[in-house]
Formats: sequence, C-alpha cells, structure tokens
Amino acid sequence: MKKLFTMLFLITALFSGTVFAQVVEVEEDLRDHKTDSVDGWKTGGMFSLAFSQVSLSNWAAGGENSFSGNTMINIYANYKKGKISLDNNLDFGYGIMKQGEQEVRKTDDKIDLTSKFGRKLSKNAYIAALLNFKTQAMPGYDYPNDSVEISRFLAPGYLLFAAGYDYKKGDWLSLFFAPVTGKLTIVNDQVLANAGAFGVDPIEYDPTDSTTILSYGKKSRMEFGGYFKGMFSKDIMENVKLSTKLELFSNYVNNPLNIDIFWENTINMKVNKYISLTLSTTLIYDDDIKIDIKDSEGNVIGKGPRTQFKEVFGLGFSYKF
Repeated sequence: MKKLFTMLFLITALFSGTVFAQVVEVEEDLRDHKTDSVDGWKTGGMFSLAFSQVSLSNWAAGGENSFSGNTMINIYANYKKGKISLDNNLDFGYGIMKQGEQEVRKTDDKIDLTSKFGRKLSKNAYIAALLNFKTQAMPGYDYPNDSVEISRFLAPGYLLFAAGYDYKKGDWLSLFFAPVTGKLTIVNDQVLANAGAFGVDPIEYDPTDSTTILSYGKKSRMEFGGYFKGMFSKDIMENVKLSTKLELFSNYVNNPLNIDIFWENTINMKVNKYISLTLSTTLIYDDDIKIDIKDSEGNVIGKGPRTQFKEVFGLGFSYKF
C-alpha cells in the first residue's frame, strides 16, 4: 500500500511539474502582448430562464395552484495559441417550485467549474491537466421534512485534479483519459460528517460506552484513481443543439470496479432569437453515497448506493453572449 501511494505521489509530482512549466510558458506568451491586443481567446456563454404557472379558482375537477422557475447559465473562456490550449467553463443551475400551501422547494442547484490546460502533441492529441470543482449554492432538505438539512454549500463539494491525454476535435469533441487522478470529497457540515454522508468516515463511539465519542466524523475524504471525461456539443439539426458530458472515476485502492458515474445531457431547441425549449437530464451513481431503501409501503428498511436521476424541461427566455 505504501509503495502504491509513493508511486502515485511521484507520478503526480511529475505531471504537476510539467503543467507548471507550461503555465509559465503561457504567462510569458501573454506578457509579450499588450492587454488590448491579446489574441487566441474565445469567450461567451448562454443564459436561460424558464417559468411555469397554474392558477385555479373554484375548479370542480380539483387541483392546486403551482409555480416553478429554473435558470441555467453557462460561461466559457478558452485560449488557444500555438501548441497551448486552456479551456475554462462554468455551469450554474438553480430551480424552485411552489405547489399549493407548501413552502418554496428547491428543484435544481449546481455549481460546476472546470479548467483544463493542454499542450499539443499532434493534430488532435494533447497532454493535459484538468481541475474540476462541483458543489451547490443553497441548503437541501429531505421533503416533506424541511427542518433537517441533508446538503448545503460544500456539503458535499468535490475537487478533482487529473493529468493525462486529451483527444480534441475542433470545439465540439473532447475525450480526456487520466490515469493519475486525485479526488477530494468535502462535507463541511459536522452533523452530516458525523452521519458519514457522501462517503466520509462517520462519528466513532467507544464500543463499551455508547456515550463516549472516540472521534468525530471526518469532513473530507481523499481518493486516488483513474478518470475519464467525454464531451460532445454540436448542432444535430437546424436550431437543435445536443450537449453531453460523461465523467467516470475509478478508485484504484477501494473497489476499483465500482465506477462513479456523472452524465449530463442537454438538448436546446431554438424557437426564435430569444425563445428556446430546453431538456436536460443528469444521471449520477456513486458507490459511496448511501440512499434510503424503502419497501412497497414507503418504510425505510436500509441504506445503499442507488442510481440518481434528474430531468428538467422548460420553455422560456434564452440569450447567447
């Protein structure tokens, strides 16, 4: 085990040194230009806002008033000059819903920031390093119980560093393979950490005295493994764009065959300059995240890993910049 970690450390240090040298090269390249004349950058993004609303009055067939809203923001800033490329991307999503007499509930919440640096080896091949950060902005609850938080900002938070090989074709396809990857899971909430949420070590009690605490729950967990990220984004027909992002992570040390999956798909159908229809799905599987297992009557009978799935559909305002 010590030899394995030593080997991973040495390989990571080697890649880190290479990446640092290339970053210095980019900085020197930028210093050779005046700020207002720097070329090689491509920036932009998209903002979308969708609403739905139902209002009923003396409606004989029954039903409840409802309101929902969802916003999605994507911003990118990419640099490419000579053999150097730097891709930066921020995805933000937030949604709410209110139905009947219920309080406002959160339906979507994500912050996903990625930066990838590459040095060209051949026409479509790069040696690359990637840094990714994921979390959410607001507290989450296990409804209908809205008094106990089950998630919040940085609980969880995920920080991932990966170094490897990137195959790129234009701006629409990227296949990134990283044999050297470090993944840090953060649970910056002691109550959740004590419960062992999101795979961290839970609180430990003295086996001879259940009131004596030996150690509190850990607020972080480090993993070493292999990582793959595939991205595709292209118009598949006129005014219809498909974007998909698949991330896979395997922990070399603990159950390497239990692969973590994060898969996002978005279809954007443009009606006119400012109106569009958006369908997005997210699938997550993480063997370290334990979810309530319920029987046919809805009673909790245990906890275990489960496939998580989310779908968001909306028609509303969109603007590219």
